[in-house]
Amino acid sequence: MTMRTRPLGTTGPQVSALGLGCMGMSALYGDADRTESIATIHAALDAGVTLLDTGDFYGMGHNELLIGEALRTAPAELREKAQVSVKFGALRGPDGEWSGYDGRPAAVKNFAAYSLQRLGVDHIDVYRIARLDPEVPIEETVGAIAELIEKGHVRHVGLSEVGAETIRRAAATAPVTDLQIEYSLISRGIEKEILPTTRELGISITAYGVLSRGLISGHFTSDRQLGAHDFRAYSPRFQGDNLRHNLDLVDALRKIAERKGVSVAQIAIAWVLSRGEDIVPLVGARTRERLTESLGALDVTLDAADLTAIEEAVPPGAAAGDRYPAPQMAHLGTE
Repeated sequence: MTMRTRPLGTTGPQVSALGLGCMGMSALYGDADRTESIATIHAALDAGVTLLDTGDFYGMGHNELLIGEALRTAPAELREKAQVSVKFGALRGPDGEWSGYDGRPAAVKNFAAYSLQRLGVDHIDVYRIARLDPEVPIEETVGAIAELIEKGHVRHVGLSEVGAETIRRAAATAPVTDLQIEYSLISRGIEKEILPTTRELGISITAYGVLSRGLISGHFTSDRQLGAHDFRAYSPRFQGDNLRHNLDLVDALRKIAERKGVSVAQIAIAWVLSRGEDIVPLVGARTRERLTESLGALDVTLDAADLTAIEEAVPPGAAAGDRYPAPQMAHLGTE
């Protein structure tokens, strides 16, 4: 396997062709082992992965502290290559409840100060509000990030889960490097308006959910028991008839993967990689075993016949159920 690089927007750096999404190491998908999490981050860096993604609200700071420890204990040459993307703005209470988003300039700078401390770094490579604050114009939020860039605390402006109009307004305020948004075989809402807009403006896509939270990884089964703190226990795509329908899609994808001698996860990631050099998939591996499988997608070549077969097996709009429960869908830039 050779790790390729891709440009993060026209104004941003080159990053690894795959990034590591670290959220699952701290929150929303059940218990994770801290030692294994750090070992997985080290293994990713050693394999050439340079982009590490987190949010200051993942485990209420736990994830940033975890990444900070992993960077501090990594070999210097790997630590220096790492680029950290941070989402901010989600408000949470002591019991983990969600209470909205805060994009006020003063809050942006406050969030950044705490993130820098927890991560143990002198700058954040890409900084973005996790969801649009409906009470604060995006121009004000992006303007505050631009001020942090001027002072050397942040390198690049990012966006997360916003629509085409908001992208244009943000880009008119300051150069935007990257939009982080869900994109996978069963989440293709960005293709109609958002992806053409980012390509017009020279903004790259960091695609999260490329395995749809494990649903299209080939490892999820209908009888799997999910804990009360596992997001998937409440996710519409993992419920009842929706789950059975979606796993039928996975079975169709599995047949294609088997013909190519690869895993379902690898072909799903390879499909996202095939969508363009401006798209960097985030893999949410929590263990070195899953990381190794995900990295194997870099060696998968999909020809025209493969892509046609994949489209027939999992056509656009084929998934049953929304990406998030109804209250959270209201904060998203795509359906």
